[in-house]
Amino acid sequence: MTIDVDAYLRRLGITDPGRPSVSALRTLHKAHVERIPYEALDIQLGRITSIDPHDSAARITELGRGGYCYHLNGALSLLLQELGYEVVWHRAGVQTPGEETPGSQRANHLGLTVRNLPSPESPSGDWLVDAGLGDGIHGPLPLRNGEYREGPFRFRLRPSETDPGGWRFDHDPGGSFAGIDFAPEPATLADFTDRHVYLSTSPESGFVRTCVVQRRDADGVDTMRGCTLLRTGDSTPRTINDQAEWFAALADIFDLAPTDLTQPDRDALWQRVRATHEAWQATRSA
Repeated sequence: MTIDVDAYLRRLGITDPGRPSVSALRTLHKAHVERIPYEALDIQLGRITSIDPHDSAARITELGRGGYCYHLNGALSLLLQELGYEVVWHRAGVQTPGEETPGSQRANHLGLTVRNLPSPESPSGDWLVDAGLGDGIHGPLPLRNGEYREGPFRFRLRPSETDPGGWRFDHDPGGSFAGIDFAPEPATLADFTDRHVYLSTSPESGFVRTCVVQRRDADGVDTMRGCTLLRTGDSTPRTINDQAEWFAALADIFDLAPTDLTQPDRDALWQRVRATHEAWQATRSA
């Protein structure tokens, strides 16, 4: 089973991806995070989506949708493989701020590395690739111990303390999560299916509790959290109180026009988002 590479590249705005190289990988990665949004709208509608990477690629090329890490990195891995890159999946664990238990065992993130692209930046030829973090990296990072600056964010890569032979990505203190630990061994789809169901259905899941849409670019991140729209560095978030305006923001700011959602779907989604936002406001007031 193959994917529609031409349609995928059109979504990324790339006409000629070139042969595998660090420069070409960087172009593909940046286009992906800039044009394919981080979103989990279906979870707000009570739906469990497929995370098979072929289905995720079709979601991007045919429906104009995005996804979260399992969708975005799964689809990106197929595209890179079709273009001749050597891609490896990794079980990974995202650690939220204040959380005391790091490590990859929870498998709440699909990590990717690209191998055999040696350069002065990465003599080993190994690169961290990730389009599924929302406010994560803009371009690929050489998989070596060090600090990296991208726009307003400062990241660090170092050997994992919880996964021997694996890696730890430390996010900027201003990011939405503390860091990620990546297991060194290759992973498969089976490593993530149970966690995907949990993240899609559990009342404890952040995807269930709050509707979040994000889009990364070279200078920062646009985030829609509930009805609140915020740009990196802005001190005054904007609140959207109208359904039409909310969906217009999805299209204009996040390049997200969910054509697969019917009008009743849109109405239900807005009612859910608005109710959650009002409950959050009430909690703050209290």
